[in-house]
Amino acid sequence: MYTFKKEERLCNKKLLDELFRSGSSFLCYPFRVSWLQTEMALPAAVQVVFAVSKKRYRRAVDRNLIKRRMRETYRLHKQELLYLPLQEQNQQLALSINYIGKEITDFKFMDKKMIKLLMQTCDQINASHVKLV
Repeated sequence: MYTFKKEERLCNKKLLDELFRSGSSFLCYPFRVSWLQTEMALPAAVQVVFAVSKKRYRRAVDRNLIKRRMRETYRLHKQELLYLPLQEQNQQLALSINYIGKEITDFKFMDKKMIKLLMQTCDQINASHVKLV
């Protein structure tokens, strides 16, 4: 399950607008995460979008490098840290991960922070689920 298919990418404009309008967010430097639990029938348990600021990183090569590293770290850890807890609770999620770091970090640092980010996302989802129930 170490894949990242088209179905897992967030492309729906309505869902993106809803995510940024009424979703919850938190900071896990160098990432800013926005998430929204959804009742829509998504093709995957989690749909995610990765973004890097064009204002901070003018060169497309730099933005693409950062997004490539983000996708790779997400792909490696999504199954055990995000998918399994969500499938146990039968929930679906729209997720946005923005890179807000001031410099391009190496893969090892990004990997460590992505693990922390995914665990923090699950904790926040569980906390909001407890409030709703």
